[in-house]
Amino acid sequence: MSSENLPQSPEQQLRKPRVAVVFGGRSSEHGISVVTAGAVLNAIDRTAYDVLPIGITTDGRWALTADEPERMAIANRTMPDVAQLAESEEGGVVLSVDPGSREVVYTEPGAVPKALGEVDVVFPVLHGPYGEDGTLQGLLELSGVPYVGAGVLASAVGQDKEYMKRVFTSFGLPVGPYLVVRPREWDNDPAGARERITGFAAEHGWPLFIKPARAGSSIGITKVEDASGLDAAIEEARRHDPKFLVESLLRGREIECGVLEFEDGPRASVPAEIPPVTAHDFYDFEAKYIDAASGIVPAPLTEEQTAEVQRLAVEAFEACSCEGLVRADFFLTEDGGFVINEINTLPGFTPISMYPRMWQESGVSYPQLVDRLIQAALNRPTGLR
Repeated sequence: MSSENLPQSPEQQLRKPRVAVVFGGRSSEHGISVVTAGAVLNAIDRTAYDVLPIGITTDGRWALTADEPERMAIANRTMPDVAQLAESEEGGVVLSVDPGSREVVYTEPGAVPKALGEVDVVFPVLHGPYGEDGTLQGLLELSGVPYVGAGVLASAVGQDKEYMKRVFTSFGLPVGPYLVVRPREWDNDPAGARERITGFAAEHGWPLFIKPARAGSSIGITKVEDASGLDAAIEEARRHDPKFLVESLLRGREIECGVLEFEDGPRASVPAEIPPVTAHDFYDFEAKYIDAASGIVPAPLTEEQTAEVQRLAVEAFEACSCEGLVRADFFLTEDGGFVINEINTLPGFTPISMYPRMWQESGVSYPQLVDRLIQAALNRPTGLR
């Protein structure tokens, strides 16, 4: 019998829903995940929910952490880390994979395991592999615990830029030129892979962008002006993911649009524009998070352009079978058409991030946004849907 059909005790019926905010993780986006968690913990209505912060260290240990959002901010251009927040250097949190129980247990070497109570919903704020890519979502499906955001398939597709673009193409969404170099090709025939890339450049022109296939926050991306910079760019991308993409430069404006699930289906926010960042080659990690480059919300578009990018954003959400939230990123090219670059199933979610800012401008405040996502997860059935 699944946990949502289990009879509830009077105590369960009276208590507030318990939200486990899970953050950190093993990816190169560990630090920004911690920053996001601090913002979410600050925004959750404590009169409506009980909260359990759980951090995942860079080596994969699930740690019980203090509920202290103020310690989760960027300080002196340095990202916070779960290891600094963990209440113990060895203790671990275990979530039951029995769908008849949502009990969370805390263990320490040589000590009797301690039950921390049941969790009603998980709010995962992990970015990148081992969290945003369907792996955590699969664990939560096995456990029968509702969670915020996209399911297993949508999370995996949303993390892998190759298959994301394949899905977009199959649904008729406009995608820019790209090619994929898989690990076996690079390991067995790097010269052939380089030849493919230079052939791509001959067709579409320099510069190119070399990027990890399954990373986010613009980590590992290099803008390459000519063939002399290829090897260093490929090495940087492969430092984060053995599979990488090559994309041509699309000349135009960078436009983003948020999608949020409402009771009657997904809706799009007002769009935003990312203006050229003069101190950086492109809108990279440092521009986004360290130097806090700011976007324009709402984007200065015509009514027709706004309606079109909103339509495409919702289509991308539906094409990938997303749930909860998505940020869709586009280029408005010089010929006036939109090209979709990618979606993020767990976009940057600090109060200054573009996704919350777009919804703020659309009439949904940051605390309301957090509450809506939690309520949508609580009302969504677990299992196949």
